[in-house]
Amino acid sequence: MTADDSFGRIDDEDYPAYTMGRAAELLGTTQGFLRAIGEARLITPLRSEGGHRRYSRYQLRIAARARELVDRGTPIEAACRIIVLEDQLEEAQRINAEHERGAGSSPPPATA
Repeated sequence: MTADDSFGRIDDEDYPAYTMGRAAELLGTTQGFLRAIGEARLITPLRSEGGHRRYSRYQLRIAARARELVDRGTPIEAACRIIVLEDQLEEAQRINAEHERGAGSSPPPATA
C-alpha cells in the first residue's frame, strides 16, 4: 500500500487504522476491555498480517458506548446486548421510515 492509498482512507469509518494499544488509549480503557467486548462479539477487529488487532473509528464508537454502560455499572455482557438491541431498533426505525415515505408517495387506491 502506498502513502496515496492510505491517505484516501482517512475518512473511511471502517478502515482499521488503530492498534489495540492506541484504541485503548483513545477510549481511556484497558486492552483487556477491548478483548472482552471482542469475545462477546460486539466488535470483531481486523487482524494485521502479524495477527495484531486493528480497530476502525466505527468500532471505537461502539466500544465507547460499551464503556459508558459498563462505567454506569452494567455488566459487560449486558452492555454488549443492549448495544446490539439499540442497533437493531435503529435499523428497524430506518426501514419503517423508508416504507412510510414510499407509502406516502404512492397514489391513493382507486375507488369503484
